Amino acid sequence: MSTITVLGDEVATTAGEWADGRPLVEPEGLSAAIGWTLKPEGLCRGDQCVLIGDGSAIRVGDKLDLIAVANAVDQPTVVDPDTSIVVLGQPNATRRAALLDRQAPDFTLADLDGVERSLSDYAGKKRLLVAFSSW
Repeated sequence: MSTITVLGDEVATTAGEWADGRPLVEPEGLSAAIGWTLKPEGLCRGDQCVLIGDGSAIRVGDKLDLIAVANAVDQPTVVDPDTSIVVLGQPNATRRAALLDRQAPDFTLADLDGVERSLSDYAGKKRLLVAFSSW
């Protein structure tokens, strides 16, 4: 067993293992890892549940496949088995709604002088966001 780091709404770590590039966790560790719980009625978070039938699509032996679970709850994933990291994106419906509404989510980043700036600080003003990555 190793530790898997999950980057989603929060950063979480849980005990797990990797099999063929897929992150596997114990059912008891699912909630701490991604906020969803496996219940008899399906995968649940708060009052929202997603039906999954007998669960065979998300199980590998007695463990749960985090990629299959994320697919079941409509969240895109990126995994890096070498660093034991799983990244969960926003649910597709949330991203789709943001595109249709043409509203960017608010965020805060440091500018070149180290001053924290939020996108909402510029509400009502034209703005240009330039993103760059060295990789």
